[in-house]
Amino acid sequence: MSIFTIHQAKTNLSRLIEKASEGEEVIIVRGSKPVARVVPIGEVKGKRQPGSLKGKLCVGPEFFEPLPVSELSTWE
Repeated sequence: MSIFTIHQAKTNLSRLIEKASEGEEVIIVRGSKPVARVVPIGEVKGKRQPGSLKGKLCVGPEFFEPLPVSELSTWE
């Protein structure tokens, strides 16, 4: 774990991001109080594919019915 002041973090942002991407936790302090933590966000699990939920979701006919007047008035 590395600790940097806000000024040091602004000056060395690229280096802090590199440390975080390598798995190191970076703490940013204001005075002696920790105010932020820079950590890696993790890997993206997979690509989104259009149509991947086809046949898995069902919209009932009530979805297409008009809203009741009482509910519709709250939207206006």
